[in-house]
Amino acid sequence: MSTSSELPAFLKGMDRFFDVLTQLCQIIAGIALVVMTLMFAWLVFGRYVLNDTPTWVEQVSHLLLMVIAFLGAAAGVRQDTHLSVVLFRTAVPTQVRTLFVFITDVLMASFGGLMFWYGLELTQFKWKTLIPLIQVPEGLRSLPLTICGALIFVFSIGHLVLLILGRDERKDSIE
Repeated sequence: MSTSSELPAFLKGMDRFFDVLTQLCQIIAGIALVVMTLMFAWLVFGRYVLNDTPTWVEQVSHLLLMVIAFLGAAAGVRQDTHLSVVLFRTAVPTQVRTLFVFITDVLMASFGGLMFWYGLELTQFKWKTLIPLIQVPEGLRSLPLTICGALIFVFSIGHLVLLILGRDERKDSIE
């Protein structure tokens, strides 16, 4: 995200670590998307060619969809490509824009923290129940939500640190 030649050592390390986490999120989400596509191809083949519908595909695809959506969202927060409305931030002077970016990062960190906390509670609550047809813990459905919340929290805190230290280089922040 930042030009690493200008950053102090601890910020370079943080940046590299966050880049690795982001790449990992993208790789896992990409693999999940490919697997889900192959599963649906098998579903269609089984249903229309073999006349034997694989019933497990729907349950596994729900799990994979959670992985794709939530890990993709976390990566989007890190890369500043998540859905956001920047009309007000880009229409105001730099000082006000900095305040808006700060508030946005604080809200995102808070939201991520709440996602993590309540996602963890939900995951723990549902862990002992099994998903029908595939017999894996129901808590796996909310585990991506929990992980995403933690990542959004950490990535937003990282953005805040860079912003406070005057090292934030996001397109939408201070120009």
